[in-house]
Amino acid sequence: METFESLVRAEFAPKNTYLNTASNGLLPARAVTALHEAVRLRAEGRPLTPLYADVEAARASFARLAGVPAERVAAGASVAAHTGVIAASLPPGAEVLTAEDDFTSVLTPFHLRGDLKVRAVPLERIPESVRPGTALVAVSAAQSADGRLADLPALREAAREHGARTYVDFSQGAGWLPIDAGAYDYTATVCFKWLLGPHGAAFLVVPEDFGGLTPVLAGWVAGERPWDSCYGPVTELAHSARRFDLTHALFTFAGLRPALELVEELGPDAIRAHDLALAERFRAGLAGLGHEPVPAPGSAIVSVPGLGHRQGELSAAGIEVSDRAGNLRASFHLYNTPADVDRLLDVLGN
Repeated sequence: METFESLVRAEFAPKNTYLNTASNGLLPARAVTALHEAVRLRAEGRPLTPLYADVEAARASFARLAGVPAERVAAGASVAAHTGVIAASLPPGAEVLTAEDDFTSVLTPFHLRGDLKVRAVPLERIPESVRPGTALVAVSAAQSADGRLADLPALREAAREHGARTYVDFSQGAGWLPIDAGAYDYTATVCFKWLLGPHGAAFLVVPEDFGGLTPVLAGWVAGERPWDSCYGPVTELAHSARRFDLTHALFTFAGLRPALELVEELGPDAIRAHDLALAERFRAGLAGLGHEPVPAPGSAIVSVPGLGHRQGELSAAGIEVSDRAGNLRASFHLYNTPADVDRLLDVLGN
């Protein structure tokens, strides 16, 4: 019987100490195989029909991980595009509450509207800052820069109390952090980080009634019958969240389908326990070296102030981490081991 460890080792064989999933996840072997097969289909001139099936299988797999029906999931390419659809739905003068220095894809489309009141507060003050007149609260579940977690239950309760909608970006959490997308009005998630897929796929979850969104980016794939919607305006939008789909990057979804299947096979709870154990091992080791990371309990991302300048040195030593605003950011996922953590600590201690 395959164990968590044996299954992971069969799928991943990094040539270095890779601790940078918050930037890009590693591709599992099954995704690499699927990508090669997809490329051959096109190179040999064969029908691409199987690749469209991959889109729907990936949508269904993500929906199970997110805890919502597939009919509430739209397939796109980026969080920024999904944020743009949400921003376009707001009336002039609407207030959008955001976290200071959140990832740009969660923020910029609201600012570019020019006629919205975008208010930024420290992450920990988001729940107390929701007020009468706040139309939308938009925040990342886990902060890209340093791994801090938003207090989503408190945010959700404050938004409910004041009649505000909620928009949560799970890009730095999906794959190790429980999503429960149905608890929010909208969620967005890119799939090339903790979900282990190629670049070019992102999912938007919307309410059953679509939450007042207009599919302003709709093309032929947004039609109820896509192949009958190729010419002229789409006359019948999809009856599901597929009306918010963007034209599918077929190779990407070919690789994403088996990647999501692996996440489901391993189980998000097991992945979470594994990732957080490694993060805590790193935090404990940092204390022994006299370093104090940014407080982010329960996060698989650890950010250490003042050590970002060592990223180049670490990379030269075969250890991949990130330099974010002067902080060294290490992020831990299913293919990492305690030995990876100890190697990073050893180099930092020298």
